[in-house]
Amino acid sequence: MKLNCNPFALAAGLALALPPCASAANPIQDGYRAAARQENPAFKDFSADAGQKLYSTKVGDLACASCHTDSPKAAGKHVKTNKEILPLTPSTNPKRFTDAANVEKWFKRNCNDVLKRACTAQEKGDFMAYVLSVK
Repeated sequence: MKLNCNPFALAAGLALALPPCASAANPIQDGYRAAARQENPAFKDFSADAGQKLYSTKVGDLACASCHTDSPKAAGKHVKTNKEILPLTPSTNPKRFTDAANVEKWFKRNCNDVLKRACTAQEKGDFMAYVLSVK
């Protein structure tokens, strides 16, 4: 069976929130890729290594890992409310990174809480590259 990986098939996959072929990137990450190109014409692609660094970088007493644990595959707990946080990786939590509005909501909230500023499209894409690479 031959998979169709043309742009029209990818657009159809976006509408279903499911990529049409295994090699297709996450549609939400594709949106950040387009935004990163607009922010920086020299943009090449996202880096899982940069995403891992962002995940573990502490600003003050907080990092992403403060609530999400050192492993994005593990369930975490909010440091202030003690509310359980489901794993970040789609390999352990298939609903992660499937709803663009939800992803953007959490990036907005968590970037402001942890980094004390909004994340760039590059940072969001790098973060996703890291989390999506963890199997």
